Amino acid sequence: MSEVRGGDGCYARDPDVAARDAQACRLRAQNLTYQQIADQLGLASKSSAYEAVQRALKETVAEPAEELRQLELMQLDELARAARAVLEARHYVVSHGKIVRLGQPFINDDGAAEVDDGRGEPLADDAPVLTAIDRLLRIQERRAKLLGLDIPVKQLIGGDIAISYNFEGVDLEGLT
Repeated sequence: MSEVRGGDGCYARDPDVAARDAQACRLRAQNLTYQQIADQLGLASKSSAYEAVQRALKETVAEPAEELRQLELMQLDELARAARAVLEARHYVVSHGKIVRLGQPFINDDGAAEVDDGRGEPLADDAPVLTAIDRLLRIQERRAKLLGLDIPVKQLIGGDIAISYNFEGVDLEGLT
């Protein structure tokens, strides 16, 4: 048996079996055949050696992938914080190195109405805000892809409709 019951009552991998699987994987990396690996490690058959290598490869790939996913999520969080700071900041239109201001109407010495461009409120610039919103949406899309939250999309391929299903984390009760 390759699993033992852990302190929490759940089954966990037997450390001896995990070490043997890792050794089988190292031997396979040295181009030994599965039969040679079975002979060297005292396994029952070459299929047992194959299974040991596959278990080791699965663990080797799964653990770093989860760590990488968590790192990617932390980086996305940091990018989202930076985009949100841009979103929440005040931005003004600048032209020729000066802040553009709304004109302030006044009556000149001749009694005529004029507009003084230098005395009004600064003209708000919405472009950085809209860019930050776009960036936040792209970050959210990346996060959804990384976590597998997107609902499958129908694609037309050569006249046939190909549907890829990923219902992980999707509540299917109200979709009928």
